[in-house]
Order: sequence, then C-alpha cells, then structure tokens
Amino acid sequence: MVKDPYDILGVQKTASAADIRSAYRKLAKKLHPDLNPGDKSAEEKFKEVSGAYDLLGDEDKRKRFDNGEIDASGAERPPQHFYREYASAAQGHPYADESGYADFMEGEDAFAELLRRAQHARANRRGQDMHYRLAIDFGESIAGATKRITLPTGGTLDVKIPPGLVDGQVIRLKGKGEPGAGSGGAGDALIEVEVTPDRRFAREGDDISLDLPVSLTEAVLGGRVRVPTPTGDVTMSVPKGSNTGTVLRLKGKGAPRKGGGRGDQFVKLKIVLPKGPDPELEAFVETWAKGKDFDPREAMR
Repeated sequence: MVKDPYDILGVQKTASAADIRSAYRKLAKKLHPDLNPGDKSAEEKFKEVSGAYDLLGDEDKRKRFDNGEIDASGAERPPQHFYREYASAAQGHPYADESGYADFMEGEDAFAELLRRAQHARANRRGQDMHYRLAIDFGESIAGATKRITLPTGGTLDVKIPPGLVDGQVIRLKGKGEPGAGSGGAGDALIEVEVTPDRRFAREGDDISLDLPVSLTEAVLGGRVRVPTPTGDVTMSVPKGSNTGTVLRLKGKGAPRKGGGRGDQFVKLKIVLPKGPDPELEAFVETWAKGKDFDPREAMR
C-alpha cells in the first residue's frame, strides 16, 4: 500500500509550498544514495520521499490528490461523481458522457462504460515527474557546465547547466522521469539547482562584484595586477593614486544576459599593508610631512 505523501514528508495537509520544499530538501540531503552507499533502506526511503515530493511539489498534482482525483502513486481514480451518475442512469435518467452528449444507456451499461474509461486512463497514464537537487559552484553557474547526478535506481543522468543560471532555478529534462503506462509516455526529470556561494564574489542581477586587496605600492604608483573572475583570472590596470574604496570595472566579465551580451564585474580596491612592523615604512611615514597634515576624516565633520 502506498503511504500518504504528507506523512512521508512529515508535513501537515495545510503546509505551504515552501514548507513542502524545505521538508523535501532536508530529507533528500539525509537519504541521498550518494551519501549512503550500499544502504538499501536509505535508498528505498529516498525513493518514497522523491515520489511524495513529485506529487505534492507539483501544484496541479497536489490539488488533484487533495480532491481525490488521483491516488498517492499518481494513478487516476474513478471520478467523484461516478456513483451519482450511475445512480441517475439506473433510474432511467440520461447519462451525459465527457463529450457532452446523452448516451441514454441502461444503468448497467453506463456503469460499465465509466469503468472502462477509468481503466483506460490508468492503463495509459503518463509517468511521474522525478525531482532532484544538484549543487554547482558559483563559477559553473556563470560559465555553464555539464554535471552528472546519480539516480535512486543506480543509473546516472547528465545535466547541461546553461550559463547564467541562478540559485533555485529548475531545469526540465523531458522524458527522463518515470516510465509511463501504455501510450502515456514518460514523465520529466526536474532538476533544482543549488548554487554554492563563493566568498570572493557577490552577484547582483547580471553584474558581479569583488573586493580586491592591493599593496600600498600598487595603490600609490599604479600597475598591472591579476584579478579573479568566475571564468578565470585576468589582468587589470590600477591607476596611480588609487585608494581603498576605488571601484574599477571589468566590462563583460559578469553573467550572461537573457537578451544577449554579459554584465560587468566591479572591482573595489582595498589597500593592505604588510604583516608585522616595517622599520623602513615607519621611518618614511615619520618624515612624511603631507601625511601628517592630511585629515582623512575631514568629510565626516
């Protein structure tokens, strides 16, 4: 007997879509076959959790399940009005089929026809959609990649990550879900992507920002420095007399835009002094008259 999907995910029937998604993620992380190699019990529970989320994570399927139109496995149930229509037909009232025309069949014929249609629907039902989660790093979300996931059945599935993808985005792979029955066709694989943050970068829309440490020499005299980007290091010119907070732009080094082109990467400079005392630097600052006269907090008054 198929268990109630709400019980499997440990949520109430009044749970929101966000609560259902959160419960699924928590259980999927705990039970995923990659994290429990050789554990058949965890594998079976993972299948149950995936099936439950396939049903409740789909707004239309959840509504149909709550209305009693499909069962916990996703199979069609006889229409709720089945017996009312049968009783009406048995009492000599005309029976209207799904096409809107009156059949005027005898009661037993009407019952047999409804049963035939229900059986046909079950025999040719579409396969269930399968839900998966896939973690990728920040650079892969910008540049794109091909990743491989392990299925609960032990097989694998290659997923092409499009450039510019954002955290939480769902990729649909048609026909890669559960096989259907008869002519119903296979379901789809729905891959929810989780982008692992990179402490160096922050993304705002299609633009990327980065804090870049520079030496006092590089800030005062200027020069060429190496700058990390999500797609690899590049060389950038630091102007003479740059200061902490100076923002430079690397054009086209952001995320791909939907309409074409790319965003930019903004680099904020941060002057960093060498670790430990430096007698030579201290001696210079002691004799640097302009440095003593300069008030960096003047604008705050």
